[in-house]
Amino acid sequence: MEVLRIYMLTIVLLVNLQCLFSDNTPLNCSDTTRLCTSFLAFKPNPDQTLAIIQSMFDVLPQDVTVEGNAFGYLFIRKNCSCSASIKKYLTNTTFTVRKDQGLVYEMVMEAYSGLSFMPNSTRKARYGSVVSLHLFCGCSNRLWNYLMTYVMQDGDTVDSLASRFGVSMDNIESVNGITNPDNVSVGAVYYIPLNSVPGEPYPLEKEISPAPVPSPPVYIISENQAHHKTHLPYGWIIGSLGVGLVLILAAILTYISFKSSSWCALTPGIRSKDPDGKTSHKFHILRTTSFCCTSGRSISCNSENLKPNNGQSNNRQINIPKAMETDVFDMEKPVVFTYEEIHSSTDGFSDSNLLGHGTYGSVYHGFLRDQVVAIKRMTATKTKEFMAEMKVLCKVHHTNLVELIGFAATKDELFLIYEYAQKGSLRSHLHDPQNKGHTSLSWIVRVQIALDAARGLEYIHEHTKTHYVHRDIKTSNILLDSAFRAKISDFGLAKLVGRAGEGEASATRVVGTFGYLAPEYLTDGLATAKSDVYAFGVVLFESISGKEAITRTEGLVMKNPERRSLVSIMLAALKNSPNSMSMSSLKDCIDPNLMDLYPHDCVYKMAMLAKQCVDDDPILRPDMKQVVISLSQILLSSVEWEATLAGNSQVFSGLVQGR
Repeated sequence: MEVLRIYMLTIVLLVNLQCLFSDNTPLNCSDTTRLCTSFLAFKPNPDQTLAIIQSMFDVLPQDVTVEGNAFGYLFIRKNCSCSASIKKYLTNTTFTVRKDQGLVYEMVMEAYSGLSFMPNSTRKARYGSVVSLHLFCGCSNRLWNYLMTYVMQDGDTVDSLASRFGVSMDNIESVNGITNPDNVSVGAVYYIPLNSVPGEPYPLEKEISPAPVPSPPVYIISENQAHHKTHLPYGWIIGSLGVGLVLILAAILTYISFKSSSWCALTPGIRSKDPDGKTSHKFHILRTTSFCCTSGRSISCNSENLKPNNGQSNNRQINIPKAMETDVFDMEKPVVFTYEEIHSSTDGFSDSNLLGHGTYGSVYHGFLRDQVVAIKRMTATKTKEFMAEMKVLCKVHHTNLVELIGFAATKDELFLIYEYAQKGSLRSHLHDPQNKGHTSLSWIVRVQIALDAARGLEYIHEHTKTHYVHRDIKTSNILLDSAFRAKISDFGLAKLVGRAGEGEASATRVVGTFGYLAPEYLTDGLATAKSDVYAFGVVLFESISGKEAITRTEGLVMKNPERRSLVSIMLAALKNSPNSMSMSSLKDCIDPNLMDLYPHDCVYKMAMLAKQCVDDDPILRPDMKQVVISLSQILLSSVEWEATLAGNSQVFSGLVQGR
C-alpha cells in the first residue's frame, strides 16, 4: 500500500509538471503585475478541520465555502498572480508539519491532493517546521469572473463537471485547451470558469455542534399490562428515591468538607500538542499534602518531594500575591515552585547563571525538576506586571509564544519560570553579534524568524478567545530555540482589547520601548493591534539593517553624535530606492554581516512591507494576518533563490549561522 501511494503521488506530480511547463497550456501568463481572485476546489480528509484548512491555505474562515451536495468539496478563495520565473499562475501558502515521520514532500503532496507544486526532495519531516509552497491557480481572461482550480478525479468527465458547476462544456474545453473531451487525465489540474462565487457559506456551527440529546425512552405497554396497573413496582420507585436522597446528602457533605479543608496542592498534569501546533497544559488540583493553604496569604511547604536539592530543610514561606487569592487563571493554573528550588537551581542567583537584565527584572538559567528553564526574578513592587504575564500565558499557548511553566513568590520577590530558549534573543544575534559570541544570521533564517514572530503575534491578535496587544514587541523580546525558531516573550505589558468592531482601542499610559512606539500611541495612549504592527515593522527594519531601533550617527562635530530612529533612516533610503533594481540607497543600509548573500528582490519586498507596517496612519498598516502571508511569500522566494546558489560554498558551508 505504501509503494502504491508513493507511485500515485509521483504520477500526480508528473502530470502537473507536464501541465506547468508546457508552452501549449492556455494559462501561460506574461503580466507579472496582475492580481486576481481565484478559487481552489479541495476535498478535505476527515481529520482536516476548518482550523487546519485555514492554516494549510493561509486564509480566513470567510474565504472557505462548501459545495452544497454529496461531493464533500470545499472552495478556497485565494489571490492569484503570475509567477515571474516560470510565467504560470500560482499562489503561495505555507504548510505546518504535524508529525515527525516520513518526507516533507510526500506529506505535502498527500495533504493538498494534487493542488500543490513543490520540488521533490528527501527532506525529513520535523514536527512544527513550516514549509513554503506553491498552489495552482488561474486568472480569467475576463470572459469569466473567476477560474477555479480542480484536480480531475476518477469518474469525472467534462460533461459531468459542466453539469455539476453549471457551466457549458465548450467553456471548460476552451479554458483548458481540451481538443478531445474524452481524453482527460485523472490527477491533472483543470480550470472551471465561473461567473459567481461557488458554494455556500461554511457551516461554522458544525465545528462546535453539541452532542445530540438522546430521545426519551419509549415504553410500550402491552394489552395485558394495561389491565394490571395496580401491580406497578412501587417498591422500586421508593427505593430509587431513597438512594437519590442519600447521594444528594453525600454531595452536600463533600462540598462542605472541601470548602473547609485546608489541604490543597497544584501539581502539573500532562502537556500535550494540539494538531495545529499550539501547546495545551492541563494542571489538576489534587487533595494532597504537598502544600498547606492557610486562610492567610502564605503557604508553608512541607512536602518531601518539594525539598530543595541540597537536602536542607524547607522553611521559607511562599507568599501568594493578593490578586491570586481569587481564581484569575480561569481554566489553567501554573506549577508552584518553592523559593528553595529556585535558589538552588540558579546556584544562589550567581552571575554565571545570569542570562540578562530586562525592564522588570533579571533572567537566570536554571534546572528545575529535570527541565532546563529560564527564571525571571522581580521585586514584589512589580506585582502588576507579574499578574499580567500570568493571566496571558496561563490562557494562551502557541508554538511561537514562550511557554510559562510555573511561578514562585516570597514576601519580597516574584519569580516566573519559562521554557528555556537556547539561542537567546534575536537582538543579540543582530547587533554586534561577534562581540556577543555569535556569528551572523543568514538571510533565510532572518526571514523565518520574522515569520515565526508574526505568527505568534497574529495568534494573540486574532485567534485567542480574548484578544491581546503585546505593547512591547522588540528584538530583545523575540527568543530563539535551538533550531533558531522564534518565540515571542515578555507579556508583562500585554493588555486585553475588544474584538474588531467592539471598540478595539484601549486607552492606557504609554509604556514600551522608545524606537518601537507608534505615533498615535505616543500621542493618545491608545493601544491597538496596529500599535504592535508598527513595532513589528521596526523589527523587520532591524533584521534587514542590523542596526538598533534608535541609532547613533556621527554629527558634523564628532563630539556630538546624533540619535536617530531607524525608521527615519530606512524610510529615507526607500524614498531613493524606487525598485529592487535601483536600490543603491537601501543597499547602503543592509547589514554588512550578510556579506551580500541575499536576494535583492526579497530584501526590497521585506523593506516595503516594513514601510507599510510603520505608516503614520494606523488604518493603512496591514494586520498581522496580511503580514504573515507576505512573509510566507518572501520566504518561499528566498528559498528558491538559495536553491539557485547550490554551488556557492559560502551559503552552504555553514559559515553563515542557521544554515
